[in-house]
Amino acid sequence: MPQEVERQYKEILRQYVMRQTEQNLYAGQNFSRQLIKKNIAPEEVISIHKSALEEMFPDLPLNVWHSFDLLIEMMIRYGLAHREHQSLLEKQEEMKVEMDLAANVQETLLKTRVPNVERLDIGLISVPAKKMNGDYIYFLSDNEKHAGVAVADVIGKGIPAALCMSMVKYGMDSFHDLNANPKVVLDVINRIVEKSVTDDMFISMFYGRYNVDDSTFTYASAGHEPALFYDSEKGEFRELHAKGLLLGVVPNVDYQQYDVKMEVGDFVVMMTDGVTECRSDDGFIEQETITKMIEKMKDQPAQKIVDQVFVELEKMQHFELRDDFTLVIFKRVS
Repeated sequence: MPQEVERQYKEILRQYVMRQTEQNLYAGQNFSRQLIKKNIAPEEVISIHKSALEEMFPDLPLNVWHSFDLLIEMMIRYGLAHREHQSLLEKQEEMKVEMDLAANVQETLLKTRVPNVERLDIGLISVPAKKMNGDYIYFLSDNEKHAGVAVADVIGKGIPAALCMSMVKYGMDSFHDLNANPKVVLDVINRIVEKSVTDDMFISMFYGRYNVDDSTFTYASAGHEPALFYDSEKGEFRELHAKGLLLGVVPNVDYQQYDVKMEVGDFVVMMTDGVTECRSDDGFIEQETITKMIEKMKDQPAQKIVDQVFVELEKMQHFELRDDFTLVIFKRVS
């Protein structure tokens, strides 16, 4: 510790012992700021306090001096823990700033525009559980007769997941054929992802395309949650199963695609596991609960349905999302 600091402290202490005034207390407070600036540890302050007392009151009982030794030992440990805690807080704050910045970049970079296609009503909601979203939505459309949508989910979270999404976007941006078949879309994206990701990272993806001319919804899946098709005439849901390996596992995969005819009032519900694996206090929320919820609102606009489903499921989970939540509805309206 600098001798000048020690001298100043002893003088402040001497003045306070002689006269316990507000002014002398204030001098002590100001002096503490100097100690912080000079990075002087708490145990060093106690040492000079003890040294000052030895000069001013040399006849104090031996037990008093022993108590200072104990206090110095305690402060050494306390000081180390305190400095480590402060360092962690600073690093945490730096990471928070970086994550906020990365989340903003992700939101801007991966933004997609909902197509405007005649006789088709589209609803979309995608809410990240944390800062970065591991779900991804991309629309591919000529805004006339076709509307395609990719619903992807990275097995993993945070920045690595966001970087994977950038690869999917890169691949989707490369499509010049806006009416590409779903199996072709998955094949191209799989080849891009397989070359770029590590062995422990995979992406599931569903791609569906609606054709206005024949009112057909064509779809294919790469290990993704099956979409739900609502048959308005029968008043029932059924799953749109499609076999296909996750993206990024092997380079050559023969994805299969399927068709379903959509009548007026029919709709397709596409989602990620953040919807199907919602949990309440009683365990996982059954798919039947979700489909009943959607069926009650079947006559509402698609966007209102997805918004309300999110509100209801979030409420059932006490407003705590455990996974990224994405829900898309394609609804034939005329």
